[in-house]
Amino acid sequence: MLSWLKQFNIFCFLDNQQYQVQPHQFECLVAAGASSSSSKIDFNLIDRFIEEGNWSFGHLSYELGDQFVDIKSGKENKLGFQEFFFFKPQVLLFVQNGQLTIQAPEPGRIYDEIINQDPAGPLTSKKINIQNKLSKEEYISAIKNLKHHIQLGDCYEINFCHEFFAENVSIDPVSVYSRLIDLSPNPFSALYKTEGSYLICASPERFIQKNDEFIISQPMKGTAKRGSGAAEDEIIKQELYKNEKERAENVMVVDLVRNDLSKVCEEGSVVVEELFGIYTFPQVHQMISTIKGKLNKGVSFEEIIRATFPMGSMTGAPKKRVMQLIEQYEKSLRGIFSGAVGYIAPNGDFDFNVVIRSIMYNAKSQYLSYQVGSGITIYSNPEKEWEECKLKGEAIKKVLTG
Repeated sequence: MLSWLKQFNIFCFLDNQQYQVQPHQFECLVAAGASSSSSKIDFNLIDRFIEEGNWSFGHLSYELGDQFVDIKSGKENKLGFQEFFFFKPQVLLFVQNGQLTIQAPEPGRIYDEIINQDPAGPLTSKKINIQNKLSKEEYISAIKNLKHHIQLGDCYEINFCHEFFAENVSIDPVSVYSRLIDLSPNPFSALYKTEGSYLICASPERFIQKNDEFIISQPMKGTAKRGSGAAEDEIIKQELYKNEKERAENVMVVDLVRNDLSKVCEEGSVVVEELFGIYTFPQVHQMISTIKGKLNKGVSFEEIIRATFPMGSMTGAPKKRVMQLIEQYEKSLRGIFSGAVGYIAPNGDFDFNVVIRSIMYNAKSQYLSYQVGSGITIYSNPEKEWEECKLKGEAIKKVLTG
């Protein structure tokens, strides 16, 4: 199926890698080709797709949120993703309970094309030289400055990210995606293409999901490395659960998300269904909380996104001031990284991930990038934050450099 997608200029491949993260919808959902699309910041277009009973797929880049809080970034967009892009697919594929369903003209022909595809090609034609946008010393200096802002009361917690990049790179995105999910399968994985820009994503985090009249968000804050076996893993998980710094980080984001959801939900309906849940993934253990609310009647997709985006786990608290500091101290445009990719169903339900643990690639300019970050609080140790970022990027580095 992945090799079959190569013929399209636009596609979105969403795969939960057989995780049963609740509420569970699809094992795999694939949209290929565009019968119509929009890269304008036009929420009315999305609402019109919904009203017409159509599926819509696409992404929100982090800098879309700058418009909601009146920030202007002058950083270069080297990866080519628009701030906002959605498309209505020509072909739709569902995989559920081991069964493939094809929605398209001539589904039999499409099925034959899929099963007769050749395997993906080699990952890359030459060695990839990965460079840091920030040196370790520059990173530690930035963290110290951010902690000073926290001491002054400018903010309580901030997610700080930095970029690793490579130039003059030629890769096969399908092969890279296959290698990445072999190494690090995660429940909100995606391979996404708009024209010559690719997102190769192994995200473990859900941003937001609408299911009928309810909406949930599942911010992830708190990370610990996997142990050498089940016994050590259990000790590490308990240590993560009790860690005061990680709990402080998590609960601040939970409070921010509760506030965001309350803007579009019925009064008194926003609840924390799970606080400090510890979940295990191939590379790390993560602390995840779940917040749920009942939507106000008639609330639009635009209203929901304006209230909740960018997500609290990738910004901090208070959100507007933190976004100003992100613009001040981060050297790179985030773009689709720490944005969201997902779908909107014909009935208006939707599900979007948080774009983390991802490789971004511009095939036209041959520029490749990945970013990593961590939540900075008054308790943060700059050296340990640097090590956490290295841990989060470990699977990606292995994929790209062998």
